[in-house]
Amino acid sequence: MNAHSCLDVASFAEAYEMVQLLEVADDFVLRQFQKVSCTSKFKDLPAKQLLKYLNSHSLCVPSELVVFKAVVAWIQAKPKIRLRLAKELMKTIHFPLMTFKEFKEVQSLNMWSDHSLAELYEAVFQDFCSSDTTTQSQCRIYLPKESLVLIGGDQISDDLGSRSISKELWFGNSLRNHTGIIKAMEWRRLGEMPEPARFSHEVAVLNGQLYVFGGKKYYGISDTLNSVYRFDPLQNHWENLADMQEKRCSFSVVVLDDKIYAIGGHCDPDYIDSVEQYCPTANSWSFTWPLDLPLSGHVAKVLQRKIFITGGQSRDSQSLASMFLYHPEEGSTYKANMMKPRAHHCMETLGEYLYVAGGITTDHNLTAVDQLSCEVYNPAGDSWTAFMSLPVPHVGAGSAVLEGKFYVLGGYSLEDYTDTKMVHRYDPTIQRWENMGKMPGPNNDIRASLLCLPPHFLQHSV
Repeated sequence: MNAHSCLDVASFAEAYEMVQLLEVADDFVLRQFQKVSCTSKFKDLPAKQLLKYLNSHSLCVPSELVVFKAVVAWIQAKPKIRLRLAKELMKTIHFPLMTFKEFKEVQSLNMWSDHSLAELYEAVFQDFCSSDTTTQSQCRIYLPKESLVLIGGDQISDDLGSRSISKELWFGNSLRNHTGIIKAMEWRRLGEMPEPARFSHEVAVLNGQLYVFGGKKYYGISDTLNSVYRFDPLQNHWENLADMQEKRCSFSVVVLDDKIYAIGGHCDPDYIDSVEQYCPTANSWSFTWPLDLPLSGHVAKVLQRKIFITGGQSRDSQSLASMFLYHPEEGSTYKANMMKPRAHHCMETLGEYLYVAGGITTDHNLTAVDQLSCEVYNPAGDSWTAFMSLPVPHVGAGSAVLEGKFYVLGGYSLEDYTDTKMVHRYDPTIQRWENMGKMPGPNNDIRASLLCLPPHFLQHSV
């Protein structure tokens, strides 16, 4: 399915009462609305179907101008018939969220020269100038298909005097577009994981269930954990699973072929080179081929059914630029180094590439400093390319990919040890970072994941 065929699929599914196919097609239209609205098929949409899309909280658009242009294109395809629907259609557009520059585009349309639209234009202008403070007019609310979930972590008090470790889970209930480029996430509390609270842990999702591994329960030498829990969102139930064979923090976890791999890490005072595999059906752990060297603060991700591992620190605590493929039965195969050494960074698979952001690095004095630079790996060419740097430090942040965008959540700054209480999102289509608002609670050594939450968790009455 693509932008040119999705509306045909939706019409076919509706005609033959194929409910599931219709849901898939409608969902595609809503998530790819900007592309779909530029096709010729869009101009043939029945008015009722167009209004259904425009009033949906699943309508994904970067700005209100996109919605306005879509409505105008649809009206101008058959102006004699459709101009009478203009008032109803314009009500679906949040004009107060437009910038002055965007609204100038609205004003410049030839359509307004039609005298019958003078009253509508006045209403649109008044709407743009209004200071209505209701939630509906302040932002466009978008409900993503999957929920971005934050797990555990810790945070520092405002006076920098104390830290607290969390066992809370939070999820992003909605994304909100405010005026211009201002965006935010609306967070809701999902619940708590079993004791103990933890940070510097790892998480994975397999078969719709969330796994939480290891980490630290406090800041001492003997506080590293090997416990494992599984959360079933459908049952809202936690289950204690078999412990890892080694206690680990600052490690990495991946899912490959229905097995989960815990890779490297740290357990005071040792860096760890072991890798262990978890089998969910047997609820058991077994060691696989070890790493070439002990690693902590690295990141592992799966791309094209291969495990890629970047950066981290070894026994000398210096940040590494290395990138290698890890095979559970064959060991490591080294690939092109990153452009910058880094540890405690974020890495995510997005399309056919690996995106790496933030963390810490080592300067020319061999001192650890914040790393703001970002880079993307192309496995086809075994090459790295820089992309826009982070606007602020995100050391020990959580990360995830939601609907084709790379989210970096929380963390801290090594320079002054203050929390980074912000969410940033990289959009490859516009090639820039967007500020997505504030974190809901814990910020440091936090982990993030995507879950499909059942309806009783989600608040669609927005």
